[in-house]
Amino acid sequence: MITIIDHGYANIANIKNAFDHLGIDCNVTRVSEDIISAEKIVLPGVGAFSAAMERLEQTGIADALKFRAMQGIPVLGICLGMQLLFTSSEENGNFPGLDIIPGKVEKIKTQYKIPHIGWNDLKIVGCNPLFTGISSGEFVYFVHSFHCIPGKMSLRSAVAEYGCKITAAVSYRNIFGTQFHPEKSQNTGLRILKNFGEIKL
Repeated sequence: MITIIDHGYANIANIKNAFDHLGIDCNVTRVSEDIISAEKIVLPGVGAFSAAMERLEQTGIADALKFRAMQGIPVLGICLGMQLLFTSSEENGNFPGLDIIPGKVEKIKTQYKIPHIGWNDLKIVGCNPLFTGISSGEFVYFVHSFHCIPGKMSLRSAVAEYGCKITAAVSYRNIFGTQFHPEKSQNTGLRILKNFGEIKL
C-alpha cells in the first residue's frame, strides 16, 4: 500500500490514477496519523515551496514524514515534493525544508527559457532502483524553475541537460526523488512508479 500525501499543493488525481492503472494499491491522506502507519510514501507537489512547507508543518505531516523516513520506509518525492525533502530552498527567500536529503534548492541557471517546461531526455548517472529497465536517453516531462543541488553530487542518479545540468532524480538511502513528473511521462513514467511500488528495503 502506497500513501500519497495531499497537502493541497499537488495534482493528486493524476498520480493516483497512474498507480490505479498499474494495479498498485494506494490511498490519499491529509492527516499525519496515516503517515505514521504508512508502508511507502509519495510526496508530490506543485507551486510555492514555502506555502507547501507551511501546510506540512501545520498538519503535523512534516514531523510524521521525517519520523517514518528515519525508520527506513521508501519515500518518493515528485517535483516540488522532491524539493521539499531537501534542507532549504532559495525560492522567494530562504526557507527551511524537511532536511531529509542534505542539500539546497536553487533557481536554474541557464540561458534557456525559465520555467523549464516540456519533454527532456534523461542521463542516468547513478544507481537508483527507480530506473530498473530504463536507459539513458528516455524522455520525461518537466515543469519547474528551481532544482535541487545535493550536498554530495553522488546523490544525483539522473540529470537532464537544459543549458546546464539539472538534477532530474536523486537516491539517498530509502529516499528517492524525481524533478520530472512520472505520472505525466507516459510509459517511462509508469515504469518508474511501478519500480517504486516494487521496492523492498
